Amino acid sequence: MVFSWFHLGLIILILAGVLFAVGALIVPTILAPKARGGAISMPYECGMPPQGSAWGSFNINYYFYALIFIAFDVDVLYLFPVAVIYPRTVGWIPFVEILLFLSVLGAAILYFYRKGVFTWPRKIKA
Repeated sequence: MVFSWFHLGLIILILAGVLFAVGALIVPTILAPKARGGAISMPYECGMPPQGSAWGSFNINYYFYALIFIAFDVDVLYLFPVAVIYPRTVGWIPFVEILLFLSVLGAAILYFYRKGVFTWPRKIKA
């Protein structure tokens, strides 16, 4: 194997990348303030002192909405590459595959709707 300038440049770029990654981990530990306790250990909330506990509990419905959003968002992302390739396809097979994919998404939305996931609970006023 012949060693060329390309190999030297490649080695230099790999070393620079490794040094950049390791440096990003080491430099903050050297330059970070060493003081502990007091206001340094308090959570930062927009420059204001925090009120109450930082571990507030949320209603489970928020998590359901977040999970449903993530699931359907990722599923819709699968449709973008298909939309680019679809004009170049031949036959009915790609159309049937997309139709099957969209029908599974529609069935999931119908299932969630019938389970009452999309109905937001009303607050009970005391």
